[in-house]
Amino acid sequence: METPGRPRKIIHVDMDAFYASVEQRDNPELRGLPIAVGHGEARGVVAAASYEARKFGVHSAMPSVTAKRKCPELIFVRPRFGAYQAVSQQIHAIFAEYTPLIEPLSLDEAYLDVTENLKGIGVATEIAEEIRGKIKARTGLTASAGVSYNKFLAKMASDQRKPDGLFVITPKNGPAFVEALPVKKFHGVGPATAERMHRLGIETGGDLKACDLAFLQQHFGKSGPYFYWIARGVDERRVKPDRVRKSIGAEDTFSADIHDFETARSGLQPLIEKVWRYCEVNRIQAKTVTLKVKWGDFTQITRSKTVTAPIASAGELADVAMLLLSPLFPVAKGIRLLGMSLSSLDSASIEDKHQLAFAL
Repeated sequence: METPGRPRKIIHVDMDAFYASVEQRDNPELRGLPIAVGHGEARGVVAAASYEARKFGVHSAMPSVTAKRKCPELIFVRPRFGAYQAVSQQIHAIFAEYTPLIEPLSLDEAYLDVTENLKGIGVATEIAEEIRGKIKARTGLTASAGVSYNKFLAKMASDQRKPDGLFVITPKNGPAFVEALPVKKFHGVGPATAERMHRLGIETGGDLKACDLAFLQQHFGKSGPYFYWIARGVDERRVKPDRVRKSIGAEDTFSADIHDFETARSGLQPLIEKVWRYCEVNRIQAKTVTLKVKWGDFTQITRSKTVTAPIASAGELADVAMLLLSPLFPVAKGIRLLGMSLSSLDSASIEDKHQLAFAL
């Protein structure tokens, strides 16, 4: 239990170039080379880039053609999400040796509250070093870690010495660290918000700290109080081990626009299988299915359906997806991208899902 007035000890662990590092680990021929995980086709997107590729300015979410232009020697490797999931489970098992208070953010990063920990280690930095060492020994991969007294600063710290680094922000130096940090590097400040802050003359944490709460609420709405407090090094959010994602999804951009139903159905099937596999592995159930369609002219639409009982199988998910897809045909323009997502999520066993479905 947390002692009132006692600083918490939070660790943020972030794997280094995770997808790309797994590929380089499993294929020695790729080591030391600039690689991108993703589809190298004309309309593909980079899912992850190795540090060798990042030196050329290649980064995740970049169009494949842009990445190839920046780095002509770039090697594209198709993603293997099953492999990444398996390594992620190894890493989370290491976390669980130290604390039950683990809040995963994705396959490759998580917050850990080690204020009170299972090994009785009093220094959070020592725990972070042990965890990084075990990850290296068991998976062959490197992780960077940030240690601080709240989630925001732990997240900021983990970026300071990547790759394969550790950085600590103490209660004493936290406020000064934030004041010197450019706001565009703040976790929670995206490019659009950073640009808005720039127009208001806010370039650093110090500039943000100089703004009063009313001003920040006027210009940033509900995010105003968050910005007000983090500018002062204050973040009271707890590490939530029961954190439930609001939605899960997958999408794919096709090498050529799709015009017929059968091709669209074939293109949607791998996305259905990927989303369902995530549900099975993480014991998640869902009731709302959403189909995303981006047309060749870059306009897009979504169609959703909520069922009465949690979806019980990949086949059932496919049936609902086809109910959403089929009314769109015949199409007036080609389909550039299809996406599939699930929401209204809850945790339950697969067996429970079947029982609930048949009960109704």
